[in-house]
Amino acid sequence: MSAITHHIPDDMMAAYAAGTLPYPFAMVVAAHVSLCEDCRATLESYHAVGGALLEQTADVAVSSGLKSNLMALLDAPVQPEPVYDAQGIYPGPVMEALKGGAPRWRTLGMGVKQSILSETDGGSARLLYIPAGQAVPDHSHNGLELTLVLQGSFSDETGRFGVGDVEIGDEDLEHTPIADAGDACICLAATDAPLRFNAFMPRLLQPLFRI
Repeated sequence: MSAITHHIPDDMMAAYAAGTLPYPFAMVVAAHVSLCEDCRATLESYHAVGGALLEQTADVAVSSGLKSNLMALLDAPVQPEPVYDAQGIYPGPVMEALKGGAPRWRTLGMGVKQSILSETDGGSARLLYIPAGQAVPDHSHNGLELTLVLQGSFSDETGRFGVGDVEIGDEDLEHTPIADAGDACICLAATDAPLRFNAFMPRLLQPLFRI
């Protein structure tokens, strides 16, 4: 893997460590952290700070009712969640979303495919398959978009993004990502609002493709 040069911003990493990041974005951060030693170290530092704060507040008095409710929760049996390991290019968090299976690709046209992993009112996460040399239609954003490269690479007006890199698109970014030569580019993309396509045909098909 080439060196990762595009990372998760500190404020987003802090939100992820605190458990307040929406699930689609948290999936991207978790997948990036599994690939990036620098961001893994940053996350561990946030966890250490959180642990220190908990220790400082451990002696705060709580009601007997709250204490008994907490103990009851601790005594309740817990059904363990399955843990998925990375398979091929897909990190563990992506395999968890896939339930250990393969992506269910749906053709978008021009060789581009997608597999929707999660979709709620708060946002969506999907895998995108873009053949080498193929462009994603020119677009801007109604909200935030995180795109993590899992295979190949792509380039746009802001630079080049290889495996492990994350591009963060907001309402100020208008771009035309193009998959570089070589392997097809496969990305994990999360958004909290629909994209804004400039061309008529992508806008027409947007409700059908849910992107």
